[in-house]
Amino acid sequence: MQDQQISLDLALVKTYAPQLFFDRLEPFFPVRVGVTLFDQDGPSPSFRRIISFESDTRIAKVIEYAIYWDYDIEHLYELEHVWIYVGHDGSVINSECSFHGKFFKGLLKDRSNLSKNNPTQVKLYSQPGKHAFSPLLAMLDLVPNLHTCTYETAGSAGLLVPDMLRDQMATDKETNQLVERYLQTFRFRPTMEFIEFAWEESLFVPWPELLKEIPQRVNHELNVMRQYFGIHE
Repeated sequence: MQDQQISLDLALVKTYAPQLFFDRLEPFFPVRVGVTLFDQDGPSPSFRRIISFESDTRIAKVIEYAIYWDYDIEHLYELEHVWIYVGHDGSVINSECSFHGKFFKGLLKDRSNLSKNNPTQVKLYSQPGKHAFSPLLAMLDLVPNLHTCTYETAGSAGLLVPDMLRDQMATDKETNQLVERYLQTFRFRPTMEFIEFAWEESLFVPWPELLKEIPQRVNHELNVMRQYFGIHE
């Protein structure tokens, strides 16, 4: 069963929150994290996958971090994920992280990307501008559009509308053009020099709370864009 009262245990959430590293010129950082705690197998409420761990007797729970940005360099609305598999002894047994709609192992086989200062935190690199996660910096170098997506195609995807929010969000040609025009003002070339992100406790909320908040945030950002360009409805 998923425990939606996870916000009452912020100490647990912060203890296992991943240690994220962003490009030195990254313009966008997480603004909210929707957390779900699994104490048994079940479907993720925010990603198309099943969380399965009951067959591994070492694992006590799984913490899902649905990390939300207002912007990806190519679009408005951005959600990426990290999953932490916590052992009965409190250690990190496994981790997974999202990468452009798929997910990969987030914990290296030799466990070398566990933070030395906080061994309950998995160290992950975030793709510049796009925010997909990887435990290996070299993996980001394999992304074909690593350097063009942050500049030549900035804003090209407009407003993303996920299936789970289609009854509350919509886009059109005018909206997409507005988003593209705005995001072009944030274009940058990745330095591939990475800096650690500092978590603030206020970012963590139960997933249902974030789900309700996203459409409000999107509408707010669209209004920000209109004001920025002096557009009056």
